Amino acid sequence: MSTSAVRISAIVVAVVVGASGCGWRGANSMPLPGTEGHGPGSFTIQAQLPDVGNIQQNSRVRVGDVNVGTVTKIDRQGWHALLTMTLNGDVDLPANATATIGQTSLLGSLHIELAPPKSAAPQGRLHAGSLIPLSAGKAYPTTEQTLATVSMLLNGGGIGQIEDITKSLSTAFTGRESDVRSLIEQLNIFIGNVKDQTQDIIDATDSLNKLVGQIADQKPVVDRALKSIPQALSVLNDQRQNLADALDQLGKFSALTADTVDQTKDNLVKELDAIGPVLESVANAGPAAVKSLSFLTTFPFVKENIDNYFRGDYVNLTGIFDLTLSRLDSGFFTGTRWEGDLTELEMQWGRTLGQMPSPYTGGNPLTAPYKADQGP
Repeated sequence: MSTSAVRISAIVVAVVVGASGCGWRGANSMPLPGTEGHGPGSFTIQAQLPDVGNIQQNSRVRVGDVNVGTVTKIDRQGWHALLTMTLNGDVDLPANATATIGQTSLLGSLHIELAPPKSAAPQGRLHAGSLIPLSAGKAYPTTEQTLATVSMLLNGGGIGQIEDITKSLSTAFTGRESDVRSLIEQLNIFIGNVKDQTQDIIDATDSLNKLVGQIADQKPVVDRALKSIPQALSVLNDQRQNLADALDQLGKFSALTADTVDQTKDNLVKELDAIGPVLESVANAGPAAVKSLSFLTTFPFVKENIDNYFRGDYVNLTGIFDLTLSRLDSGFFTGTRWEGDLTELEMQWGRTLGQMPSPYTGGNPLTAPYKADQGP
């Protein structure tokens, strides 16, 4: 190699190292020629991943089995990693695409696999500045993780005890095949019933949760109640003999009351039978009593017809007043000690209401002569 070529190479290396500055971390910290994601129309996106494993800068970004981009930067963001990637301009993926760390083969290199979501409908389109969130980032199990799991299963997972377990189960179930079959059928029915009542169980759990929440809100009241209940029980224990005596006396009183009712039952029945006609008369007189009360407020006019009476500023009234002794007797003295006296007097005078001729005169009471021995 000529001296000029050596000088040019040294100058190029010096420029690259100077440009990278403190960011120099080996060859992978520099953009490598021939990688994807640097052509016309390329764009940059970011993805949040819980763990990047052995992913390095310049790792490939693939869609299916095709390389479409390159990892350009890896940063720590909180407790997860933030990857910056450049993609070819013809990459067509939805905005809610997923990012997964994959491996080309058992001992192959790691890469980032972009794919449409499997558990949701595609939305929008991936574009420059898009961010794939942590919820859409994951990783396939690495070779190391797979070998570690297999090692744990073979060395400490109890595979050596499978034969002993199988023999024990065979011995336990021998001759009990029908019982085991019935048990499985019953378990199937039970699981079906539980499945049918899943919503009821959820509702019951929600109700219990609300009840517990209400009890928690009333914690001071519950505390006071728990402190007061022992004191109340202590008072009841001290008054136990008094309560027993009270119940005994109550029993005696009940027996005495029952005996009294048995002895007075006939008289009570007679009194109720006797009061029946009185109550019936009161009930029959009810409409007349109500009408009489209405009549008293507008005496001597009937309240129901008062609008027909007063058509202007005056009213005509025709009244018939029966002042015979028998009418006065029946109207004012019925039920008193003087009942019948005025009627007897009127009969002595020769006129009795409803009786014409009078039994005393045998003739017309208005024309018959007055007899001194039949009147006052």
